[in-house]
Amino acid sequence: MKTIFVYSGEMGHFDFGYGHPFKPERAIKTFDLCTRYGVMNYPWMTILNPEPLDPNLLTLFHKPALIQAIEKASRGEFELEMMGFGLGTKDNPILPGIYEWFLRAAGGTHQAMESILTGQADAAFNPFGGFHHALPDQVEGFCYLNDIAITLLDALKKFPGIRIAFIDCDAHHGNGVQAAFYEDPRVLVISLHETGRTLYPWSGSETEIGQGKGKGFTVNVPLEPGTDDEVYAFAFDAIVPPLVRSFGPDIIVAELGADTLISDPLTHLKLTNNGYQQIVRSIKNLCPKVLGLGGGGYDLYRTARCWTLAWAILNNVVPVDEFAGLVGGMMFGPEMEVGSLYDYPYLSEGETKEKALQEVRRVVTFIQDVVFPLHGI
Repeated sequence: MKTIFVYSGEMGHFDFGYGHPFKPERAIKTFDLCTRYGVMNYPWMTILNPEPLDPNLLTLFHKPALIQAIEKASRGEFELEMMGFGLGTKDNPILPGIYEWFLRAAGGTHQAMESILTGQADAAFNPFGGFHHALPDQVEGFCYLNDIAITLLDALKKFPGIRIAFIDCDAHHGNGVQAAFYEDPRVLVISLHETGRTLYPWSGSETEIGQGKGKGFTVNVPLEPGTDDEVYAFAFDAIVPPLVRSFGPDIIVAELGADTLISDPLTHLKLTNNGYQQIVRSIKNLCPKVLGLGGGGYDLYRTARCWTLAWAILNNVVPVDEFAGLVGGMMFGPEMEVGSLYDYPYLSEGETKEKALQEVRRVVTFIQDVVFPLHGI
């Protein structure tokens, strides 16, 4: 086994501004926690300091005018026209160095993908990747450049005949990636997310199933607020394994966002990292080649716990606290809340649980009736 963890302390210290919920510091906390729990110390693991993506690859997905606008924003320039691209908003501020930061984030995703596809690695995780909202001519939802769409489009170009499954477990619908492959049967895009009726980007209905040759290759599973581990597992198990096995991907690219968790300040789902682990294990069991991406996660400590567990699962190792029992080695930061990496169990109750179950059953039935037959299931 060979695995890659994409990491840069310098990138982890990049600041999106006071009060901005997106904090690259999550990656530093994750790296430190992985080291503490002994899941970063095996000979088959490589730490990859990401190089900037070749800017020529950006136009595989993005319009030149958007790229130029982000470059200007990165130099600290401001022009009124930038607002038309979504720049200068509270979510997507104009920041010195933002273009260069996103080039490195995308470079990490691209380098990890190429390492897997060329046989140099079996799995990889990029906590700086997963910007699934960026559109060809628009920055959205903290996402300036879409590292996923760019990387997948380049892979399809370099490796003809390859089949890629993109499984998005972030709480937000992956609208940018959906837009990139809505008519493309070479990529199976599955997104499980909080319903667009209650959460940005207000899209991702189960009726959005692709079009043209891509019909049936986009699958959306909207989930009600209050969805817990039990409801999520029902939806995932009913939809993802049958479709992925039928599709037979050469690689799974997984958006392992941790904003589905009960404590996340931006969303309304109620998962624990016990359910999160189930998801990662299921994905790993579906395909031997997995590229994991960070995505969302705005409770920093819980996100670090999730990503530490995800990295452990991708490597078939068990985290062990190497400082347990030592004076001064008591729980801190990410573990303080529960005294370990693992969350306390939680299940929704009452009307919230009933509505979540009722809706997820309806959505699953729709997908099984409408999408499964397109795959011969």
